[in-house]
Amino acid sequence: VQLQASGGGLVQAGGSLRLSCAASGRTFSSYARGWFRQAPGREREFVAAISWAGGTTYYADSVKGRFTISRDNAKNMVYLQMNSLKPEDTAVYYCAASTGTSRVGREYEYWGQGTLVTVSS
Repeated sequence: VQLQASGGGLVQAGGSLRLSCAASGRTFSSYARGWFRQAPGREREFVAAISWAGGTTYYADSVKGRFTISRDNAKNMVYLQMNSLKPEDTAVYYCAASTGTSRVGREYEYWGQGTLVTVSS
């Protein structure tokens, strides 16, 4: 069972990136999916979550209106579209899967390796 995040990179402030999270080893269509991030020297924080059917989404206040989480259950994928990026969005971004839609990291059972997003000013 593996989750693999990709799509990170270096972008200027105001730019956009789209992160992807691929799942393998099992289907996560019945799992809620989430994105978290961890900046250097800081604790991991919640970014966004989406319910298994995609009907419910949650966002951290810091990204609301700029980031959009979506999923494609047929492809076992989840995405994070990040627009209007700011230097403070710089972090390693992790995707995760949980049986319940949650903002709490410890409630996620599966985690992927992160992808680094660097936003220059």
